[in-house]
Amino acid sequence: MDSEHPEESGRKSIYGDHLAELENIRKELMERVDRLRTRIREETGYDPIEHCLSRIKSEESMREKCVRKGLPQTEESALFKIHDAIGMRIVCAFLNDVYMVRDYLLGFEDIQIVQEKDYIKNAKPGGYRSLHLIIKMESGYYAEIQIRTISMDTWAVLEHQLTYKKNISGSKELIASELKRCADELASTDLSLQTIKDMINGDI
Repeated sequence: MDSEHPEESGRKSIYGDHLAELENIRKELMERVDRLRTRIREETGYDPIEHCLSRIKSEESMREKCVRKGLPQTEESALFKIHDAIGMRIVCAFLNDVYMVRDYLLGFEDIQIVQEKDYIKNAKPGGYRSLHLIIKMESGYYAEIQIRTISMDTWAVLEHQLTYKKNISGSKELIASELKRCADELASTDLSLQTIKDMINGDI
């Protein structure tokens, strides 16, 4: 999820003159996560975050999303109607870490969480699991933060390939069925690993 800079020669960016500001906010969010990791380590002796990635949505992807949502391909749509021009993915080792990070993010007074979708407790039909937050910065810009476990992240990579890769050999329906089965098994494993961790720490 590295930062992508939309480049289209001869065509005005859908982000107008705001791309530099979006990039600054992306970097600021990454720095905040780094400081958050330090704070949690100091308070708990444990780093709940395995890794963190971020990006600015590419020009092509943003225009395609505007079309899908029936919105005009304008700065207004890209910056304020669609809320994931800035995207961040935080990957944690254990289930409880996901919610710990979410709770710490809620503590930032200058960040407003305007939407939360918990696809961990309420998985999508195909098996997708992740915690999605839409946040609004003081500057008025939005960002989407996805928080998930390592197993959820690995699964999502395969699901993304199935959705977008062309010329897949084999039945997409069969692969989707196998992915759903794996998603359920991984969810059960995540719960078991969390229980073992809690037992080791004397939490249960």
